[in-house]
Amino acid sequence: MKLGIVGLPNVGKSTLFNAITNAGAQSANYPFCTIEPNVGVVAVPDKRLDKLAEMYDPDKYTPASIEFVDIAGLVKGASKGEGLGNKFLANIRECDAIVHVVRCFENDDIVHVDGSIDPKRDIETINLELILADVETLERRIDKTKKLIKGDKKYQAHLELFERVLESLNAGKSARSVEMDEEEKKIMSEVALLTTKPIIYAANMSDEDFSNGIENNKGLADVRAIAAEENAGVLPICAQIEEEIVDMDPEEKEMFLSDLGLEESGLDRLIKECYSLLGLISYLTAGKPEVRAWTIKKGTKAPQAAGKIHTDFERGFIRAEVVAFSDLMECGSIAAAKEKGLYRSEGKEYVMQDGDVVLFRFNV
Repeated sequence: MKLGIVGLPNVGKSTLFNAITNAGAQSANYPFCTIEPNVGVVAVPDKRLDKLAEMYDPDKYTPASIEFVDIAGLVKGASKGEGLGNKFLANIRECDAIVHVVRCFENDDIVHVDGSIDPKRDIETINLELILADVETLERRIDKTKKLIKGDKKYQAHLELFERVLESLNAGKSARSVEMDEEEKKIMSEVALLTTKPIIYAANMSDEDFSNGIENNKGLADVRAIAAEENAGVLPICAQIEEEIVDMDPEEKEMFLSDLGLEESGLDRLIKECYSLLGLISYLTAGKPEVRAWTIKKGTKAPQAAGKIHTDFERGFIRAEVVAFSDLMECGSIAAAKEKGLYRSEGKEYVMQDGDVVLFRFNV
């Protein structure tokens, strides 16, 4: 999974990226500090995997991972190539989802590119550039589809969908906000619009906001209102706090977060929000050679889940031997789970569940 971190210059984007990836990307108080996108790969925290490691004492421990891409700050006119616009838009196209960092804190020492703090305006600035780029893309696709209709009438439905989405874009609304059925979503996925990508608004707040109660931050309310209109996620976060806890040991970090009324770090909460937004779950494999987490789409059937490990597993799929993680922990071993009838043999139609501990049987 690849997540693009975007935002206007000086909103805390690179600070947040550095904190969650510990990658040491350059961060400074001037626009376009980030020019080439920085990339950091982060392990997905999973306490279930830790428990399996205690049980099996494996030679190898492999959590799922997420790739974060810190993309250059965007300014008005990016869709027409202003600033680093064209490069910015190309980098977003390669991502599965967008984390849009929005500044919701006051600090006279950190200049804002527009001179004042206004989360609603900032979101509209970036969304407008993405929308304008999408209008251009969709208009070209509509011209192409009109030609295709002459040879095949099935493209009439495509044209009607494209025109409906274009109408929404021209009204200043993202393609995400257009209601579509599954077939229409499939058609739109082939157009690769920027505003169809799932988005999480990371409302970057001060540490004082977290100490005094985030609900008092007016900017957060504005961000939530916008997100509700376009089926987007919202994550209140403090890049400064994330930066402070990077080098803390686990106990110190837990105590520090607890004092702020937080149970988890911003990274943990961001990953959960991403999984939820993208409809992702994890299944687990465990044994002495390795314990490992595998990320799949919710609703994936056993053979396709097996294919994540190796194409031969899917091609020669026989069955999946499955036990729920909670049942395995309660029983203490696979043998005990078998005795209680909790270790099951599932066939090709089995839909994988989050936290399944599985052994795939195959033959090629």
